[in-house]
Amino acid sequence: MEHSQKIPIAAKRAVMLFLPIIGFKMRLQNKVAIVTGAATGIGQAIAIRFAREGAAVVVDYIGSPDTPNKTEEAIKSSGGKTIAVPADISKPDQVQQLVDSAVKEYGRLDIVVNNAGIEKKYAFVDYPLEEVQKIINVNLIGPFLVSQAAARQMIKQGGGGRIVNISSVHEDLPMPTNSAYCVSKGGLRMLTRTISVELAKHNITVNNIGPGAVYTPIDADVEAQPEMEKALMSEIPLNRWGKPEEIAGLAVYLASDEASYVTGSTYFIDGGMLRQAGSY
Repeated sequence: MEHSQKIPIAAKRAVMLFLPIIGFKMRLQNKVAIVTGAATGIGQAIAIRFAREGAAVVVDYIGSPDTPNKTEEAIKSSGGKTIAVPADISKPDQVQQLVDSAVKEYGRLDIVVNNAGIEKKYAFVDYPLEEVQKIINVNLIGPFLVSQAAARQMIKQGGGGRIVNISSVHEDLPMPTNSAYCVSKGGLRMLTRTISVELAKHNITVNNIGPGAVYTPIDADVEAQPEMEKALMSEIPLNRWGKPEEIAGLAVYLASDEASYVTGSTYFIDGGMLRQAGSY
């Protein structure tokens, strides 16, 4: 007659601690993602994090051919897969080329992150029309075109998909002298809500991330002016800049299977800025 051997409690605990490591699975394993504006800042952080979570990443950029080098190098150095594709997302033909390049290289498209964006500040009464049009084209028309081309591909291949838009607290929070930017982000909110309903039958989810003050190289001018930075921090309960990597963490969740029942909403990551606004 066989007798079972008792396993010491300490050994059982060691096994239980080790099991999550054995069963670890990267959350975006075998997925293909496009990240627009991925050469710097938030887009770069998202592209690098996606690759570390197992996705093949198509890095969209504009500028000279060496513009995306740092993003590509960071991805490849950790064993990730990536290609860089130049595309102005406000141009329909270039958007289609971007999507086609992803499919040609990796066979499908599962995730799109609409991150590319621009802003310029002018008093409303002096705002040049050409600047308004440029901001709307990149910040709103661009995500419309990219989401449309991506959704067509996702529907064609089947299996659903994820669209994640990098919006802003300013889809809700007014910002004087930044009217065009605020309008573009307000429009992005309604684009997200509307197409999330329309694409749900195809198992394509659509969500926004609304960052507050996130430190990227473009904010060096604020950091260089202590009084301006102090005024900004006074509006943030957590009293610090956000980090691009923190936005990337939320983007991974929304792009993953863990968020398969999440669609049509904006997820603010702002250190409490929206909750404090107007409280004094």
